[in-house]
Amino acid sequence: MNLNSQTFSSTRKPKNFNNPKHFIEGWYWVIPSRNLRVGEVKPVTILGRELVIYRGKDRRVATFDAYCPHMGAHLAEGKVEGNALRCFFHHWKFDAEGMCIDIPCLDTPPSLKLQTWPTAEKYGMIWIWTGEIPQQPLPFVPELEEKECDVAIHSHFLVNCHPNVVMINAIDAQHLNTVHKLPIEINFETQELNENAIIFTNTTPLKNEHFFIKIIRIFYKNAINYSICYWYGSIGIVTFGFDFFRVHMMFAVRLHEAGKAEGQILLIAKKRQGIFGLLCNRIVLWLTKIAGKFFLKGDIKVVQKIQFDLKTPIKADHSIMQFINHVEKQQSLMWGTWQEARSHDVESKPKRERWQDKMNND
Repeated sequence: MNLNSQTFSSTRKPKNFNNPKHFIEGWYWVIPSRNLRVGEVKPVTILGRELVIYRGKDRRVATFDAYCPHMGAHLAEGKVEGNALRCFFHHWKFDAEGMCIDIPCLDTPPSLKLQTWPTAEKYGMIWIWTGEIPQQPLPFVPELEEKECDVAIHSHFLVNCHPNVVMINAIDAQHLNTVHKLPIEINFETQELNENAIIFTNTTPLKNEHFFIKIIRIFYKNAINYSICYWYGSIGIVTFGFDFFRVHMMFAVRLHEAGKAEGQILLIAKKRQGIFGLLCNRIVLWLTKIAGKFFLKGDIKVVQKIQFDLKTPIKADHSIMQFINHVEKQQSLMWGTWQEARSHDVESKPKRERWQDKMNND
């Protein structure tokens, strides 16, 4: 689907975009997988909701609402037993599906179930779906969808603007020239990957007068690829490079309190076999890290103080307006309650069937 004909009215207040009370229903990172050992339980607060996560004996992660339905004790004070979690207070025990399976003073526990949330692991992170049934697979790099990957967790950050505003930096054509001095004329083409994901691609040739480009042109004549795949308006995967070599960076961001953005930067490379493949990927991830530092240097300064308000859009802002339209079409939830955010002028969409894929929680 080509979106180049879409427009955005800067006089209409967005329902979802840059709204500190709304976020898109989807997959969001919780913590790095390495931070939750087998038999460990932890409290987490995600998008204003208090949760508890634990890893059972089978190494799978389960996610519940944080408080015991009996008297409200926090379940993070409890103990993992096998693949279940026992509350510290009165020792009620819940299995990974949230069902109460044991109460010490009762022969048969009542039919009682905790609120659970779909949980999976990918790219070295634990992710949860913020609704009942996942509608999409976990976010992926489009050209690496069916491939194994090596991942390095680069850094964690917290900035003073909404995740949507962090995301548009990568498609702000003007700032790529003004802030980063890239010798390239940006002209994005857009394609919707699915209802919750959109890809912006630029293949415009670099300007040959730049010294670095003159050297590259001796060995490589084609255009350098630069693309961004967005998921849920708050996860951006940047791909940059040549036909034979590309680097991938994932900016996984979620809405924090007071409309701020909390994120993880992940460096991703296609897995290569053998010792030489391992060494090659270490070099690739190192080069990706260098590229990331180059792009982040000026951007962090901007997003820490920006008060985004697109009052005077121009032609160069077309990709940003397309992104806003994409975010506006998605199902949004309310901060803290995770209840569906309704609009008077938009009818609620009917329930969809879950995406046809096997969830990964290994």
